[in-house]
Amino acid sequence: MNQYISESAKLGINVSLGHNVVIMDGVQIGDNCLIANNVVIYENSIIGDSVRIDDNTVIGKKPLSSPRSIFKVPTDLKPATIGSFCQIGANVIIYAQCTIGERNLIADMATVRENVTVGTLNIIGRNVAVENYVTIGDRNKLETNCYITAYSTIEDYCFVAPCVATSNDNYMARDKERFNHFKGVTIKRGARIGVNSTILPGKVIGADGTVAGGSVVSRDVPEATIVLGSPAKPLRTVPEAQLLENNLDK
Repeated sequence: MNQYISESAKLGINVSLGHNVVIMDGVQIGDNCLIANNVVIYENSIIGDSVRIDDNTVIGKKPLSSPRSIFKVPTDLKPATIGSFCQIGANVIIYAQCTIGERNLIADMATVRENVTVGTLNIIGRNVAVENYVTIGDRNKLETNCYITAYSTIEDYCFVAPCVATSNDNYMARDKERFNHFKGVTIKRGARIGVNSTILPGKVIGADGTVAGGSVVSRDVPEATIVLGSPAKPLRTVPEAQLLENNLDK
């Protein structure tokens, strides 16, 4: 098999490597890992035990920077870290200075940018994009094709349906004043966002708040309230049977 494994890399016991794997200097891989074909793991990245990484995935990639970029890429980014028992799909890119906790599923073609922290037992679905400076807690579901903008926070037990779009720039790239107002979204514990919804910059979805499919959220969503429409307006209280506290064991 055609492989490049740096002499300074440390591989645990029972690690399986596919064809054309590249493992750079200082990488640490735990025991019982499965690394598939064409995987590239950049310098000093840390992979826990029993991690599966599928074909063509890149771990620890350094971000690009255009001369027109608002924020410049730091030169001292820390290595990527992948917790034990994670499953990383095919064609996934996880950037440097990204910390992934244990038992996460990151599905095919997802992208997780630098300066992102992900807790435990999350599902990050197919082709999901998580931009930089995002914090994701535990046991969330981010479904296919949703977009999590930079400077956002997702707490625990949240549900983000397919094709949800979030945003962080009310000035839409015009006016220098925008530099003072970049702010992503905040999705509080147990909140849910329906398919094809759009959340405008800086908005807060309260705990157990629910956004109906196709809505445009231009105001904060109150706790345990269903909102609907464009712009989204309160419809009714979330039914008792759907509150997170009544579903934790289900």
